[in-house]
Amino acid sequence: MRTLSLFEDQRLTLQGAIAQSAENLRHYGQFYKHWAIAFSGGKDSTATATLVLHLIKTGQIPKPESLTLLYADTRQELPPLHFSALRVLDFAKELGFDARVVLPEIDKRFWVYILGRGVPPPNNGTLRWCTRQIKVDPMTQALADVRSQLDEGDRLLMLTGVRLGESAARDQRIAVSCTKDGGECGQGWFQSMTADRTDTLAPILHWRVCHVWDWLNFEAPFEGYPTEMVAEAYGMVESDGEEALSMRTGCVGCPLVSGNEDDALARLIKNPNWAYLAPLQRVRSLHRQMRDFRHRLRKDGSERKADGSLVKNPGRVGPLTLEARSHFLEQVLAIQDEVNALAGDRPHVSLINDEEEARIRKLIALKTFPDKWDGSEPNGAELLPEVYQDGSVQNLLFTLA
Repeated sequence: MRTLSLFEDQRLTLQGAIAQSAENLRHYGQFYKHWAIAFSGGKDSTATATLVLHLIKTGQIPKPESLTLLYADTRQELPPLHFSALRVLDFAKELGFDARVVLPEIDKRFWVYILGRGVPPPNNGTLRWCTRQIKVDPMTQALADVRSQLDEGDRLLMLTGVRLGESAARDQRIAVSCTKDGGECGQGWFQSMTADRTDTLAPILHWRVCHVWDWLNFEAPFEGYPTEMVAEAYGMVESDGEEALSMRTGCVGCPLVSGNEDDALARLIKNPNWAYLAPLQRVRSLHRQMRDFRHRLRKDGSERKADGSLVKNPGRVGPLTLEARSHFLEQVLAIQDEVNALAGDRPHVSLINDEEEARIRKLIALKTFPDKWDGSEPNGAELLPEVYQDGSVQNLLFTLA
């Protein structure tokens, strides 16, 4: 239970927060004919997208000449977030706005990159390739496409769901830039020239997390916006709300999450509406298995640079074997089939769609490997002498007969 204070009557209400957001948008929006909203389907970006649509629809802010909603579909989001995002796009289209799904190119999608090309699942060390490849780069290209349609001299105002309190590092960046261009934090975080011909505004910067949930749970649904699934994805339905207020979500079976359990998914399947997603919990186990050396290739210690010197790690372990990739493809598809068999009339999931499956099988058949690998390397579980960058060798103390 939240502790009340002597200043309770001075606490910013949701209606006050909405009024400030509307004022931000009226002030900055008047200088731009073209707006874009880049959203991920999470709580803050969904709140931003639906709020802007609502304020335009109700005439509280002027309608720009164009508004483009861009949904970053990583193909890995929790199903309720994905389905909710698609419904928000449909709602925007009904209002006459441009709404697009932004996808990575086929060979860079999560499962195609792993199972088709053989790149191991990302980790928190030197192989964190996922966020930029399946989310940031496609969105950057989509925004460039939007800008390419503008008349010469026009600039794009990009609206984001950045909000104080979500990240200490982000809060620090905001704190040192909040007086830029004469703006203050309470007026939204405005940044000029964040990209070519693009300026950025965070209209809900000042919203507390309780404002976000009040909007998504009550105000937005009352106005007809499809945001209930977002609350379900964060566990707001099955809890008293205290923990879920600050709950974070990630990809299905995210390999970057520490611990043995995907907390976001575990919380979600407690909701009877989403209990059928329980087989998705096995995805994290597949990621761990893929890191096992017996499913991967390794260098034999002889790899050299162009100048003839040894590479930094001559015996490094690398991509998945062709056999492992075929095996894990069937495992992922089996999980997908199991979930959809349990779904009934609930939304079906698509971990790997038909196009991606066909591409994965083709890349395996073509014996595709990452650069500097060709499949002839030893198995990662094979015991080999340890070769160091200076050329010294630690021979095996014993060999298996």
